[in-house]
Amino acid sequence: MNLIWPCIRSAIGLAAISFAAFAIISTMPSDPVAIAVHVWNLPATEATFAALRAEWGLDQPIPLRYLHWLQGFVVGDWGRSFRTGEAVFAEFAARLPVSLFMGLSGLFLAMLLAVPLGFFAAVKPGGIVDRFSRSLSVFVQAVPAFWAGLVLLWVLGVQLKWIRPFANDAASIVLPIVLIALHSVAVLARVYGHDLRQTATLPFYVTALAKGLSPRQALWRHGHHSALYALLSAARSEAGWVIGSTATMEILFGLPGISQFLVQSIAARDQMVLQAYVVVIALWMLLMNATARLAMEYLDPRTRL
Repeated sequence: MNLIWPCIRSAIGLAAISFAAFAIISTMPSDPVAIAVHVWNLPATEATFAALRAEWGLDQPIPLRYLHWLQGFVVGDWGRSFRTGEAVFAEFAARLPVSLFMGLSGLFLAMLLAVPLGFFAAVKPGGIVDRFSRSLSVFVQAVPAFWAGLVLLWVLGVQLKWIRPFANDAASIVLPIVLIALHSVAVLARVYGHDLRQTATLPFYVTALAKGLSPRQALWRHGHHSALYALLSAARSEAGWVIGSTATMEILFGLPGISQFLVQSIAARDQMVLQAYVVVIALWMLLMNATARLAMEYLDPRTRL
């Protein structure tokens, strides 16, 4: 019973997002039939245009077209790409693992590094680690991810020749993951460390010190769980930034993910691809919110509905 209402809200929100995206994309100033005829080298006759419009339902009102699209989307029929002529589901299935691996790995690495960085910053406020985390937070907010990626490609690939740019080897995956994590680790570490510092002002922390625990032991034993709760809460919003960072890295390093495929499809006004991308990203956010919520409920059962 506890899961029914959140699932209903998620389904309603997903339906609203998908319909809004479908309506906006469908009213773009472009003719997908004309694009398909040009790309597929079909005869530009009125019969061809009429047949394609009827096949794709473009001669129907937008609400009916949306319901037809939604029915197909649920069963895996996401339509055909106007640009490539291939099934959109197959195109995404081939590219989505790359994007998911990069995004999830980058977010997990950021959370993994945020714990020790935030902890040692909280143990000694104003110390070297604390100043480093502050500087890192300012750096990632001020420096675009693509600029940092370009610099690393130039230094590591051109000057030092430690990697081969655009070679699609291990370095082409590891380096983007590190850059994705770099953007999030500073924010997550500051959130984690701030919650630990709040713990140090509470009476039970003073009691733990009076019992003989060191400040480091007292913070870890009595503050880690609450700080981890705050970290997971911040990771839910940070998951949205990971999408943008992943898209940037795919384009910069030439990786065959869905974001690179999206950029190639935008110029062609490939409506089916654009629509599928919006829904996939919405599903990503719902999944990350649900995962973080379950983890937070595990840490604090009182938050359960």
